[in-house]
Amino acid sequence: MRDYIIRRLLLMIPALFLVTMLVFLTIRLLPGDVVELMAMEHKTTHAGSTELTIEAVRHMLGLDLPIHVQYGRWITGVLRGDFGTSLWTGRSVIEEILGRLPVTFELGFLAFVLAQLIAFPTGMYSAIRQDTLGDYTGRGLAIMSLAIPSFWLGTMIMVFPSIWWGWSPPAKLIPFAEDPLGNLGQFLIPALLLSLAMAGYTMRMLRTTMLEVLRQDYIRTAWSKGLRERIVITRHALKNALIPVVTLMAGEVPILIGGAVIIEQIFSLPGMGRLFLNAIFNRDYPYVTGINVLLATAGMLIILVTDLSYAYLDPRVRYK
Repeated sequence: MRDYIIRRLLLMIPALFLVTMLVFLTIRLLPGDVVELMAMEHKTTHAGSTELTIEAVRHMLGLDLPIHVQYGRWITGVLRGDFGTSLWTGRSVIEEILGRLPVTFELGFLAFVLAQLIAFPTGMYSAIRQDTLGDYTGRGLAIMSLAIPSFWLGTMIMVFPSIWWGWSPPAKLIPFAEDPLGNLGQFLIPALLLSLAMAGYTMRMLRTTMLEVLRQDYIRTAWSKGLRERIVITRHALKNALIPVVTLMAGEVPILIGGAVIIEQIFSLPGMGRLFLNAIFNRDYPYVTGINVLLATAGMLIILVTDLSYAYLDPRVRYK
């Protein structure tokens, strides 16, 4: 197991290197130039001074250098733990990311927990009581959660309660240390909206795998031995049905990240998703590349943990 983990960690190095190259080049291929945006915002009254300002700013930011030189400087700083500074504000990228990371982590963690609390009981019940009214209801709710966009529900929640009852979610972040209940209340609705798509995917996968496992011979043997339904389901059926579900859950992490970008914008949550969206609009290259490196690293670590969990769920799986 230890050798397997070491090999996987070593393989992450070239993968991350390739990710950084792709992100670094792709963001610069997008239409628009950050220096021209700056020049438009701080345009001088003299007609002939605009080009001089653009060239001076491009030289000051190091954007006049060849692309491979810019990448070499940036990756050297990343290896030292320095992700650079914002082109617009001059703030440290890593400090800004670490300052917003708790908001995104709390939102994603609550959404993940809520998704499993919804999906597991519903999926298990639908499989155990196949083709009953409860099964049809659960499957219908799963399809609805996949079909209805979370950003549309978020917009409706922001608009109609304020019109009908004069209520709207807080526009300012409530720190957890100051008011834990107020903080959880502020994050509950965004996390629930973010969890719906994940809950729908997980519920449908769990129902499918549970139905397959419940038809196996060892399950029939467990029933014939007179074991109670709770023991048969939780001890024999559920554990063996979890490997495809765990794989799906790991693949749903990008849904959390992509959904957080929109949900944070709708509910005015100062997280990494909102920072990432603003950085793309402003062509703030250091923010975009820094956030992508962090998310790519987290995604690879999650995949590694998921692969390692297979050995616990299925004793037949061994890593050598």
